[in-house]
Amino acid sequence: NKYDLQARSLGLQERQLQSNQRLVPIPGVFTAPIRNDLVHFVHSNLAKNRRQGHAVFYKAGAEHSAESWGTGRAVARIPRIGGSGTSRSGQATFGNMCRKARMFAPLKIWRKWHRKVNINQRRHAVASALAASACVPLVMARGHRVENVPELPLVIDNLSKENTKTMLSTLQSLGVGDDLQKVRKSKKVRSGTGKYRNSRYVMRKGPLIIYGDESEGVKNAARNLPGVDTCNVHRLNILQLAPGGHLGRFLIFTKDAFKALTNVFGSYKGESTEKKGYKLNRPVMNCADIARIINSDQVQAKLREVRKSVRVHDKTKKNPLTNKAAMTKLNPFAKKRAEQLAKIEADRQKKRAAALKAKKTKDEKKSRAKRNQTYVALQDGLKASFKAAEDLIEEEDRQGNYVPGETEEEESDEELPADRGPDEPEAIGDRRAAE
Repeated sequence: NKYDLQARSLGLQERQLQSNQRLVPIPGVFTAPIRNDLVHFVHSNLAKNRRQGHAVFYKAGAEHSAESWGTGRAVARIPRIGGSGTSRSGQATFGNMCRKARMFAPLKIWRKWHRKVNINQRRHAVASALAASACVPLVMARGHRVENVPELPLVIDNLSKENTKTMLSTLQSLGVGDDLQKVRKSKKVRSGTGKYRNSRYVMRKGPLIIYGDESEGVKNAARNLPGVDTCNVHRLNILQLAPGGHLGRFLIFTKDAFKALTNVFGSYKGESTEKKGYKLNRPVMNCADIARIINSDQVQAKLREVRKSVRVHDKTKKNPLTNKAAMTKLNPFAKKRAEQLAKIEADRQKKRAAALKAKKTKDEKKSRAKRNQTYVALQDGLKASFKAAEDLIEEEDRQGNYVPGETEEEESDEELPADRGPDEPEAIGDRRAAE
């Protein structure tokens, strides 16, 4: 069967329901092509049918007694409030740019609020939404917690005879409790002004239970579960199957509803018995693996070789000073010259390395150590001389003989006689004796 490949690509398996030793195969609607564009178009148009007409008062902002002043008064020719003695007089009005005036293009109730969608488009959209609900990645991508659900689509028997308490326990035993808990935790106050109107709280969407005519009690049992919606299999609605226009809602079927899908939508072998003249939408491609099709030998054998364009000349002129190929074309010796310069530079580097190595020989080390020793000795001598001078000054200061700015040489020059030099030993001896 050519539709088996598509069924496997959607991750579907042949699920069988055992009821009185009778086997029920999966309906053909779950192999319908998933058309996200069609579902979004149908949903966006049908969602507009809930809108109510609204408008503004037809005289709002236009009930003033105003008249234009005309030209010649250096003001705009827009109508102005009459009268005097108040700040309101003389103010512009009626224009949408003026204060307390009418709005631009006042809303009217005869706007086109509702939309009509072709019946065949609506039916194809519902079939696509049902097929997407059987694809686990799409259901998880929509935000549903179905990690512990045994299979998709999920079919549960004997839901019609249960009350709310037993239904909740049944759903939790089948792994639906994670999704219900997510819905309960998501309840919050609506943002914006809408919180003061009809619905103050908003909540995420939970599973949708689809029941048949034999399971009418499901509606009453599930109506008090937060986030759980119910829908009859004969009245499937795209607004419930794909809320917000997003495919992949978590669907739970009763046994009779699951069996009725074949009669509601038919199959690729026959038309629907309930929808007159309706046939399931056929997929455009049997194999959706585009890369496999393109790279197949059958397709590649019919393709021509890749055309390669050869440029006759370069798009831009090359600068010989920065482009070696252009310089070689203009000056063939440029390459040889570059090699010579590179060789000269390499020789210079080698000579420099040899000179540096020669400085590290034993004789050089000995001479360097000797120079360092001489330098250290000179530094030590200077430090000792400065230390002695400082000690002498400190001693004289202690005895009270030290006067800053005066030296012994200046005093000796003043006391020496004119016929005796400063360096004669007798003069120095007489001075010391006098002291």
